[in-house]
Amino acid sequence: MKYSSFSVDQVGINERAAKFTKRSIKGDAKAFGLKLAVSMMDLTTLEGADTSGKLRYLCQKAVSPMPHPSLCPACAAVCVYPNLVGEAKILLAGSGVRVASVATSFPSGQVPLETRLDEVRYAVSEGADEIDMVIARGAFLGGDLKRVAKEIKSVRKVCGKAHLKVIFETGEIGAYDKIRLASDIAMQNGAHFIKTSTGKISRAASLPVSLVMLEGIRDYYYETGVKIGMKPAGGIRTAKEALQYLVMVKETLGDDWLTPQFFRFGASSLLTDVTLQIAKLNDGNYQNSDYFPLG
Repeated sequence: MKYSSFSVDQVGINERAAKFTKRSIKGDAKAFGLKLAVSMMDLTTLEGADTSGKLRYLCQKAVSPMPHPSLCPACAAVCVYPNLVGEAKILLAGSGVRVASVATSFPSGQVPLETRLDEVRYAVSEGADEIDMVIARGAFLGGDLKRVAKEIKSVRKVCGKAHLKVIFETGEIGAYDKIRLASDIAMQNGAHFIKTSTGKISRAASLPVSLVMLEGIRDYYYETGVKIGMKPAGGIRTAKEALQYLVMVKETLGDDWLTPQFFRFGASSLLTDVTLQIAKLNDGNYQNSDYFPLG
């Protein structure tokens, strides 16, 4: 398949994205939005020092983000390396929280395809509900789009019933035109979700970059009738930012995408500020963060 370049109006995207930072959401709408944001969060532990104890803590935090469970829902998923998938499945059994696994040589993707596919197969065999793969950015930036497409399609095939999230690392790709192109390639080759970043570099998610991807999802839906999910990841830390993203999703894609099935936040540190804000709305006082699970 030949992939055509899509020209993105950079000035227009930046101006429209900036408008979402100026919206004021209060009262019941704010409370609803904050709880919705919690239900869309993927909590992650992706370090070389990950232990069973750290995983147990993360799973408990995902199931019960606040001291009083009635105040907010559970998170959407816990995301771990493949070797921790089996243990996470046991810890989360019956909770409704999904287990996601970064595979395909996260975060670089710099190993042969068959090795990456074996990693996906292992994660799926351990019970992963979702696979977060990274594209071969070197191939993409070098213009080898057929290779990128083939690898996404190959990963999707070995995912089986597990949903596939395709990570672009937008901070490395850079230009909006290229981000839109990566979005189109991923969607046309089986991605269930498109995702901005690994969270491992400083230039991660942003409103303008996410808007480019959301508009790609919108256009793909108009062309095919297929709904693709979106996951901004990295750098989203405050409740105010989370609400800005939700407004952007609603105004770009509509209410159908305001669900964990089609939108996720990859931002573990975001949970603390959002739950503090929910507590403030509930009893009128800012809580001490010592009483909340920290990322």
